[in-house]
Amino acid sequence: GLVLGIYSSEKDEDAAQFTSAGDAFDRLVSGKLRELLSVCGPPLKKGKTRMFHGLHQDFPSVVVVGLGKKNAGVNDQENWNEGKENIRAAVAVGCRQLQDLEIPCVEVDPCGDAQAAAEGAVLGLHEYNELKQKKKPAVTPQLHGSAESEAWQKGVIYAEGQNLARYLMEAPANYITPIKFAEHIEQKLRSFSNVKVHIRSESWITTQQMGAFLSVAKGSAEPPIFLEIHYLGGANTNDSPLVFVGKGVTFDSGGISLKPSSGMDAMRADMGGAATICSTIVTAAALNLPLNIIGLAPLCENMPSGKANKPGDVVRAKNGKTIQVDNTDAEGRLLLADALCYAHNFNARAIVNAATLTGAMDVALGSAATGVFTNSSWLWSHLYEASILTGDRVWRMPLFEHYTKQVTDCPLADLSNIGKYSRAGGACTAAAFLKEFVTASHWVHLDIAGVMSNKDEVPYLRKGMAGRPTRTLVEFAARLSQDSHS
Repeated sequence: GLVLGIYSSEKDEDAAQFTSAGDAFDRLVSGKLRELLSVCGPPLKKGKTRMFHGLHQDFPSVVVVGLGKKNAGVNDQENWNEGKENIRAAVAVGCRQLQDLEIPCVEVDPCGDAQAAAEGAVLGLHEYNELKQKKKPAVTPQLHGSAESEAWQKGVIYAEGQNLARYLMEAPANYITPIKFAEHIEQKLRSFSNVKVHIRSESWITTQQMGAFLSVAKGSAEPPIFLEIHYLGGANTNDSPLVFVGKGVTFDSGGISLKPSSGMDAMRADMGGAATICSTIVTAAALNLPLNIIGLAPLCENMPSGKANKPGDVVRAKNGKTIQVDNTDAEGRLLLADALCYAHNFNARAIVNAATLTGAMDVALGSAATGVFTNSSWLWSHLYEASILTGDRVWRMPLFEHYTKQVTDCPLADLSNIGKYSRAGGACTAAAFLKEFVTASHWVHLDIAGVMSNKDEVPYLRKGMAGRPTRTLVEFAARLSQDSHS
């Protein structure tokens, strides 16, 4: 199969314009492709497709995909590169059409941006069907032509990174337990000589005095795990690392503050923060990025049992602060509190944490963008620029003192794990809570609850867990590796 791109005409009466690969193929078939397109209806709109059969013996099926306007670039209103997004979406739809025909190998027109085309193909074809007997046929997308093979390969690696996060988030919670999660990541990193993986057990967590993390884990029969990854890609292994921290609740029932049963199954993906940061490190290793990265993932389940946290209990975090657990379903911040304290041991260039932290984040931004709370404009600008390129957007949210007062005004302890005005500004009070465990001057908290899953909003992702914003984090790390700012 072959996927070829075509641009929309600027004016309705103009003939549509092929990409250079489309032009070359049209010449190969003596102009038949252009002829067929002109007789079979109106010009192709963005994201729409036409399929032709029997044009050429090497490609029995050819899908032509609409790429929108040729000169589409960065759209300041949308905060992304529209041209790249158009390519991702168009290529994904073309590849899926050929997959439906059970064509095992598809060549893809680079469409002027081979990295975006590869991302569209590899992300668009991904589907979690590990546990089904009837599977969709596997399709291998390849670059059509050889001109942009390096950019294509980079796109494949970026997309496979996001697909790893999607795989971990989508898998059932009885398949991805804390220990299984850690072992899966360890296995992915086994072939890299410059990566060390430490799978820390409950006794280690106890010696680290991570009382907040342990309090969440104790309600479950599954023992907690603290996953620690060291990627030494920098020229000097002593260079200050970028430290990633990810919330790893492999199933979140809410604990004693039990969630409603409807939709609770989606809480198998409450380790999305851990999945995205670990996948980012796997991708950084595959790309051989020249910087040091440390990944920290506190992994456990949040379950109701006779041993579980009770509303009103007070627990002590690693830095000595006491926390009143007013709602056991605000558990992610308890894990992160201890992991963030631990992250300060590494003389980090920057600390970046990711977590499916609050339903309030989904209410605020929906699935359009990841909410970003940061004390560092330097980090914000890198993240923002990275997201314009990847199309997996971020949006800055406030870290005002206004919210801090709402978590520190607490009857029994130094902090409450929910804001005193309950639902008001829930994503912001959660960020304010985390800030109480951060002394580093470059810290970013990503609340990824709104981007956890995809219904149909991102056209190049199928329905299911999204693995966002893995590509943005990879691009961010790549930019950081080029920035001499300390």
